[in-house]
Amino acid sequence: MHFKNIKFFCYINSFDLNFISNLSKNTSIIYRNYKNPIDENLILKIKNFCKKKGIKFYLSNNVKLAIKLDLDGAYLPAFNKNTEHNTYKMKKRFMLMGSAHNLREIREKEKQNVKLIFISPLFYSKKNTSFLGIYRFLKLKKQTLVKTVCLGGINLNNIKKIKLLNVSAIAGINLFNDKKLKYL
Repeated sequence: MHFKNIKFFCYINSFDLNFISNLSKNTSIIYRNYKNPIDENLILKIKNFCKKKGIKFYLSNNVKLAIKLDLDGAYLPAFNKNTEHNTYKMKKRFMLMGSAHNLREIREKEKQNVKLIFISPLFYSKKNTSFLGIYRFLKLKKQTLVKTVCLGGINLNNIKKIKLLNVSAIAGINLFNDKKLKYL
């Protein structure tokens, strides 16, 4: 199954050359590692590799550093409610994205001026036993004019359902580990 005109976002927490090399060009990378302090040299290493591969690269939860290192943008997790970045001078191509789990968080992301909202978790997973499902996802999606991305619990068994959602992109962590998903 192929998803025409759908972009993919893959979360990583380390620089795995083999893993990133196997991602397609329509897959962007979000570096998200909340356990360790940010290593600027590592971020630059990933940035340079992504640039050579033609892959967009975003940094999670640090807009200032993403601007400083001239990345493609930044990702604001649901727990980040800060709007200080709205005063920063950003390049036109710099994109802010953020995640939300409910309507209140969607409104917070709109105040943060994000261009994409990752609504999650869409499906059940071991990490997220409380999930939205198709209908609650669509209900939340209708509450915003910002483009939406589905995230959470997406796998080979349920990915066909995503075509019903009319989303701008699909995001995942474990989704990209499945070797059967060659189109990603």
